[in-house]
Amino acid sequence: MNTLVAYFSAGGSTARLAQTLATAADAKLYEIKPAVPYERRDLNWMDKKARSTVEMQDPGCRPALADTAAPVAGADVIFLGFPIWWYREPSIIDSFLEAYDFTGKTIVPFFTSGGSELGDGQGRIEALAGSAKVLRGRRFSARASERELKDWINSLRLA
Repeated sequence: MNTLVAYFSAGGSTARLAQTLATAADAKLYEIKPAVPYERRDLNWMDKKARSTVEMQDPGCRPALADTAAPVAGADVIFLGFPIWWYREPSIIDSFLEAYDFTGKTIVPFFTSGGSELGDGQGRIEALAGSAKVLRGRRFSARASERELKDWINSLRLA
Protein backbone atom coordinates (compact mmCIF):
# COMPACT_ATOMS: atom_id res chain seq x y z
CA MET A 1 0.00 0.00 0.00
CA ASN A 2 1.41 3.37 -1.03
CA THR A 3 0.63 6.05 1.51
CA LEU A 4 0.89 9.83 1.34
CA VAL A 5 0.57 12.36 4.14
CA ALA A 6 -0.49 15.66 2.53
CA TYR A 7 -0.94 18.57 4.88
CA PHE A 8 -1.42 22.31 5.20
CA SER A 9 0.00 24.08 8.23
CA ALA A 10 -0.16 27.81 8.90
CA GLY A 11 1.50 27.90 12.30
CA GLY A 12 3.55 24.72 12.48
CA SER A 13 1.31 22.54 14.67
CA THR A 14 -0.14 20.51 11.83
CA ALA A 15 3.30 20.22 10.21
CA ARG A 16 4.69 18.68 13.41
CA LEU A 17 1.80 16.19 13.56
CA ALA A 18 2.10 15.37 9.84
CA GLN A 19 5.80 14.60 10.17
CA THR A 20 5.14 12.20 13.05
CA LEU A 21 2.26 10.60 11.13
CA ALA A 22 4.41 10.14 8.02
CA THR A 23 6.97 8.29 10.13
CA ALA A 24 4.29 6.19 11.83
CA ALA A 25 2.67 5.31 8.49
CA ASP A 26 5.94 4.90 6.56
CA ALA A 27 4.49 7.42 4.12
CA LYS A 28 5.68 10.12 1.75
CA LEU A 29 5.19 13.63 3.09
CA TYR A 30 3.87 16.55 1.02
CA GLU A 31 3.16 20.07 2.21
CA ILE A 32 0.18 21.82 0.63
CA LYS A 33 1.28 25.42 0.15
CA PRO A 34 -0.74 28.42 -1.02
CA ALA A 35 0.68 30.43 -3.91
CA VAL A 36 0.59 33.43 -1.58
CA PRO A 37 1.81 32.34 1.86
CA TYR A 38 -0.24 33.29 4.90
CA GLU A 39 1.34 35.92 7.11
CA ARG A 40 0.60 36.37 10.79
CA ARG A 41 -1.84 39.23 10.11
CA ASP A 42 -3.73 37.01 7.62
CA LEU A 43 -4.52 34.55 10.42
CA ASN A 44 -6.09 36.92 12.95
CA TRP A 45 -9.53 35.32 13.22
CA MET A 46 -10.76 38.26 15.31
CA ASP A 47 -10.18 40.65 12.38
CA LYS A 48 -13.16 40.49 9.99
CA LYS A 49 -10.90 41.78 7.19
CA ALA A 50 -8.06 39.28 7.74
CA ARG A 51 -7.41 37.09 4.71
CA SER A 52 -8.31 33.84 6.44
CA THR A 53 -11.55 35.29 7.80
CA VAL A 54 -12.58 36.59 4.37
CA GLU A 55 -11.74 33.23 2.74
CA MET A 56 -13.64 31.20 5.30
CA GLN A 57 -16.77 33.34 4.94
CA ASP A 58 -16.90 32.49 1.21
CA PRO A 59 -17.65 28.76 0.71
CA GLY A 60 -16.58 29.07 -2.93
CA CYS A 61 -13.17 30.53 -2.14
CA ARG A 62 -10.29 28.52 -3.62
CA PRO A 63 -6.89 30.03 -2.82
CA ALA A 64 -4.33 29.24 -5.51
CA LEU A 65 -1.91 26.41 -4.76
CA ALA A 66 1.84 27.03 -4.97
CA ASP A 67 2.09 23.87 -7.09
CA THR A 68 0.19 20.76 -8.15
CA ALA A 69 3.08 18.34 -7.74
CA ALA A 70 1.69 16.23 -4.89
CA PRO A 71 2.38 12.53 -5.57
CA VAL A 72 -1.34 11.73 -5.38
CA ALA A 73 -1.42 9.48 -8.46
CA GLY A 74 0.89 6.91 -6.87
CA ALA A 75 -0.89 6.83 -3.51
CA ASP A 76 -3.59 4.40 -2.42
CA VAL A 77 -4.20 6.09 0.92
CA ILE A 78 -3.90 9.82 1.52
CA PHE A 79 -3.86 11.19 5.04
CA LEU A 80 -5.05 14.79 4.64
CA GLY A 81 -4.01 17.13 7.44
CA PHE A 82 -4.95 20.67 8.35
CA PRO A 83 -5.80 22.99 11.24
CA ILE A 84 -9.49 23.60 11.95
CA TRP A 85 -10.55 27.07 10.86
CA TRP A 86 -14.08 28.16 11.72
CA TYR A 87 -15.17 24.56 12.42
CA ARG A 88 -14.06 23.23 9.05
CA GLU A 89 -11.10 22.67 6.77
CA PRO A 90 -9.26 25.75 5.45
CA SER A 91 -10.19 26.79 1.91
CA ILE A 92 -6.72 25.79 0.65
CA ILE A 93 -7.72 22.17 1.39
CA ASP A 94 -10.70 22.62 -0.93
CA SER A 95 -8.30 23.89 -3.60
CA PHE A 96 -6.15 20.78 -3.10
CA LEU A 97 -9.13 18.42 -3.32
CA GLU A 98 -10.29 20.02 -6.57
CA ALA A 99 -6.81 19.91 -8.13
CA TYR A 100 -6.41 16.11 -8.22
CA ASP A 101 -8.26 12.96 -9.23
CA PHE A 102 -8.86 10.82 -6.14
CA THR A 103 -10.66 7.99 -7.94
CA GLY A 104 -9.99 4.66 -6.23
CA LYS A 105 -8.20 6.29 -3.30
CA THR A 106 -8.93 6.42 0.42
CA ILE A 107 -8.67 9.80 2.11
CA VAL A 108 -8.22 9.98 5.87
CA PRO A 109 -8.59 13.50 7.30
CA PHE A 110 -6.63 14.42 10.43
CA PHE A 111 -6.55 17.81 12.04
CA THR A 112 -5.28 19.99 14.82
CA SER A 113 -7.35 22.38 16.88
CA GLY A 114 -7.43 24.04 20.24
CA GLY A 115 -10.71 22.27 20.87
CA SER A 116 -12.92 22.58 17.79
CA GLU A 117 -14.15 19.60 15.83
CA LEU A 118 -14.52 19.35 12.06
CA GLY A 119 -18.19 20.34 11.98
CA ASP A 120 -19.53 20.35 8.41
CA GLY A 121 -16.00 19.92 7.08
CA GLN A 122 -16.37 16.13 6.92
CA GLY A 123 -19.26 16.44 4.47
CA ARG A 124 -17.48 19.13 2.49
CA ILE A 125 -14.38 16.94 2.12
CA GLU A 126 -16.50 13.97 1.07
CA ALA A 127 -18.25 16.08 -1.58
CA LEU A 128 -15.00 17.53 -2.94
CA ALA A 129 -13.14 14.20 -3.01
CA GLY A 130 -15.31 12.80 -5.81
CA SER A 131 -15.51 9.02 -5.79
CA ALA A 132 -12.75 8.58 -3.19
CA LYS A 133 -13.56 6.73 -0.01
CA VAL A 134 -13.31 9.30 2.80
CA LEU A 135 -12.95 7.97 6.33
CA ARG A 136 -14.11 9.87 9.41
CA GLY A 137 -11.62 12.59 10.34
CA ARG A 138 -9.88 12.73 13.71
CA ARG A 139 -8.42 15.54 15.81
CA PHE A 140 -4.98 15.12 17.37
CA SER A 141 -2.65 17.16 19.49
CA ALA A 142 0.26 18.51 17.47
CA ARG A 143 2.44 16.53 19.86
CA ALA A 144 0.71 13.17 19.37
CA SER A 145 3.17 10.32 19.76
CA GLU A 146 4.23 8.00 17.00
CA ARG A 147 2.75 5.11 19.05
CA GLU A 148 -0.63 6.89 19.32
CA LEU A 149 -0.65 7.47 15.58
CA LYS A 150 0.37 3.88 14.78
CA ASP A 151 -2.47 2.62 16.98
CA TRP A 152 -4.89 4.88 15.10
CA ILE A 153 -3.59 3.75 11.71
CA ASN A 154 -3.97 0.11 12.73
CA SER A 155 -7.55 0.75 13.91
CA LEU A 156 -8.45 2.02 10.42
CA ARG A 157 -7.79 -1.41 8.87
CA LEU A 158 -6.51 0.11 5.64
CA ALA A 159 -4.59 -2.91 4.32
